[in-house]
Amino acid sequence: MFENTKVIDCHGHMTTPPGFRGAIANWVSQNTGPSNHGAFPELSDEAMAGANKRHLDMLDDHSIDYQLISPRPIAMWHWMRPHLQYDWAHFTNDTIAQIMRLWPERFGGIAQLPQNRDLDGSHLVEELERTVKTMGFVGALVNPDPGGDRLTPGMNEKYWYPLYEKAQELNAVLMIHPSMSYDKRWEIVPANYQMNNVVEEYIAMQLLEHGRVFDDFPNLKVFICHGGGALHRFIKEDYHRGSRDLSNNLWFDSCVLEKNVLEAMIKQKTPQQVLFGTEAPGSGGAKRPESGLPSDDLVPVIAGMEFLSDEDKKNIFKENIFRAVPLLDPNLPGVK
Repeated sequence: MFENTKVIDCHGHMTTPPGFRGAIANWVSQNTGPSNHGAFPELSDEAMAGANKRHLDMLDDHSIDYQLISPRPIAMWHWMRPHLQYDWAHFTNDTIAQIMRLWPERFGGIAQLPQNRDLDGSHLVEELERTVKTMGFVGALVNPDPGGDRLTPGMNEKYWYPLYEKAQELNAVLMIHPSMSYDKRWEIVPANYQMNNVVEEYIAMQLLEHGRVFDDFPNLKVFICHGGGALHRFIKEDYHRGSRDLSNNLWFDSCVLEKNVLEAMIKQKTPQQVLFGTEAPGSGGAKRPESGLPSDDLVPVIAGMEFLSDEDKKNIFKENIFRAVPLLDPNLPGVK
């Protein structure tokens, strides 16, 4: 909480017991999923509670009242064959729904979609509709490069249009967050999927700003993680940047852990277009030397930014998300 204002984190990922990832490893090894034979695994509430204790403790330690959780990007495995993707998305989303049921005052859901490079957005709408209409999810995570090889059509192309159409119809937000990359140039870089985040999120931002997506879907809501990947190096009047007003369509989260870059991102995107996001618990465990706090503990960082007014800070921590995520109920116990 910040000055009696609830803090809502748009960017969290699910925490699960070991049996969760063990299920998909078994399906891959057998090349068959539970829809072909057998039942989906069951994760007990007790196992889920044990797995999520650290997650909940971290939210408390980071002054986060409510968090939208989505699949762990590195565990989406979008390179699998489509017949496994459908089962894996189904099981993942059922597990997110279980977490939401256990802690309704702390977590909301953003769905995994059964993405595959060779199948367009029409193959994603059924799971989006299932999770939003029957499970109370507010949107879905979209990986702009599910094949991990940069051969998927750009996010401005018609390949994605069935998904955009359904998301707009449902009033569901799309959260842009990449997964793995197979770029051999990056092999010496630890956790090089982080480099893929920068590259793919910036490409997605450029294509959405320059393309016709928001002309064709004027009520579509999208937010791009990690501050949009990278900052524009051109001034806003330059033709290299999109010139249209997308303030009702496109937002960026604050999961930019280096303070100077975070400040620059908020100034460039404007406080009205920034959603509070930490990805905690995730990759932000390094301690800040000036405070000793984890780098993903962003409430005190943003609260201490003198160029932001109190209203700006409250908008980032809470109010902006209701414009970007229309399905998030402002009267929920953890949100109100």
